Amino acid sequence: MSNTKILTGKLFKEIMNSGAKNLKANYKRIDELNVFPVPDGDTGINMLMTIESGVKEMNAYTGDDLSGTLQKLSRGMLIGARGNSGVILSQIFRGLSNGIGDAKEADAVLLASAYQEAVKQAYKAVMTPVEGTILTVARLAADHMSKVATKEMTIEQFYEEYLNEAKKALDDTPNLLPVLKEAGVVDSGGAGYVTIVDGIVADLSGAVDVVVDLDASLAATPTINLAFNSDGHSHENEFGYCTEFLLQLSDKYKNSVDERTILNEISVLGDSIVCVKDGDIIKVHIHTLTPGVILNIGQRYGEFIQLKIENMTLQHNEIHHSEPKDKEPKIEVKPNVKKEKYAIVTVATGDGLINTFKELGADYVIHGGQSMNPSTADFLNAYGAVNAENIIVFPNNSNIVLTAKQSAELYEDAKIWVLETKSIAQGFSAITMVDLEQEPELLLSNLKKVIANVTTGQVTYSIRDADNNGIKIKKDDYIAICNGKIVASHKNRYETTKRLLKESITPDKEIITIIRGKDADQREINNVVKHITKNYKNVEVDVVEGDQEVYSYILAIE
Repeated sequence: MSNTKILTGKLFKEIMNSGAKNLKANYKRIDELNVFPVPDGDTGINMLMTIESGVKEMNAYTGDDLSGTLQKLSRGMLIGARGNSGVILSQIFRGLSNGIGDAKEADAVLLASAYQEAVKQAYKAVMTPVEGTILTVARLAADHMSKVATKEMTIEQFYEEYLNEAKKALDDTPNLLPVLKEAGVVDSGGAGYVTIVDGIVADLSGAVDVVVDLDASLAATPTINLAFNSDGHSHENEFGYCTEFLLQLSDKYKNSVDERTILNEISVLGDSIVCVKDGDIIKVHIHTLTPGVILNIGQRYGEFIQLKIENMTLQHNEIHHSEPKDKEPKIEVKPNVKKEKYAIVTVATGDGLINTFKELGADYVIHGGQSMNPSTADFLNAYGAVNAENIIVFPNNSNIVLTAKQSAELYEDAKIWVLETKSIAQGFSAITMVDLEQEPELLLSNLKKVIANVTTGQVTYSIRDADNNGIKIKKDDYIAICNGKIVASHKNRYETTKRLLKESITPDKEIITIIRGKDADQREINNVVKHITKNYKNVEVDVVEGDQEVYSYILAIE
């Protein structure tokens, strides 16, 4: 048992290593139970990696003063923080460091005051704090210690009292957050925090093995099913991309930009937002549908040190059937890559079309098209995902052009050039003629001439009886469309296609590209090609796999 009333840097190193060791022994337990309602399943590993990063930097510090030791721990945790729970944990210790200030050592009274600062810092980091989370556990424990701490209290007594209050607070989390009570669970991140303090107390009490079994430690807690992700937020309908970055502010902004600057820009773009600043470093965590936009906001103010984007929707589909794992599927983004002169963003649907556009030079293909129009946010996300000075956009649908133009007005980190392709056929023809050696104005001018020369043909089916432009159409009949106008209808698709060719091929046309849809028949395709070869002698024909829905055939006629 430790009778010391003074917390030194040396002792703090010892107890923090014990706290980290105890979390390492129990983090999988936290991960395994963290399956409701958020598809992360990684609160334990996030907190562990955060504290281990801090402990590593702290252990490398050769001084024995408490102030310097805490500063190193805090800085290391900020750099290594993962997920909301990790960021909040790092902010608790950052606030603790701020509360200790320049003191080389601390008694129980100063320590209690420092934990009050820790809570203030943690709450400040969260856009919309929610009670019933790790924030509550830390706050109630700190509030209690501010009332009972005395100069005669030993450090061991301090942390024993702190731990008991933290456990009570954890047990009470379901009464503070209805979703916890409904599920009969307590906050898993709060449990992770309690696990760290458990390790601290075990070390101070002189235990041979500081590892405290999580279930045994919380056995008195009636609702011990640790199944809620601790990050200080509620989590209803929270899917999309978990986006995190660590940003080094440029000299221009390191004094003028703070957490509030960033929060004001990103608050409308997502939720579960955490933003903290330490010197010239900004750490951001957000759940958003537009990670590219978030990254571009950050990039205005400095250089990325670390980036991570995780698809939470995919994780949600898998988590109930997956074993806990230390690594989650993620998109790695390489920071500080030199911008290219051009990038091409296009819209398409169907695996064949998407692959074809990529093969022809598209840097990003937005999944969408007829009946599935992408949003402005989808375009902004695409712009953020490519790294170029000039981005050429092919909307490929008349209903999507306006959205593309609107997104271009909103985006600031590159020049957006919207080529008003109103069909897949126009987009296909245009992308084959892109010359990236040309300057943007000349390139766009030439591409406009290309699409002006393209006739778009489409074969689809009717969902109801109709009379259009003098053409009688029966439900389930096939329809031939030329440049947006119905030109023929027939119950036989091959016959409909022949009529489309007759209406579309003029003497100046030389090339026909047939983009075959998902329901296209190979024998019928062969017959169409033979028909073109036989009846249109000067026309070359090519067939491309499109796999698109709705349209059996899309024809690009040039």
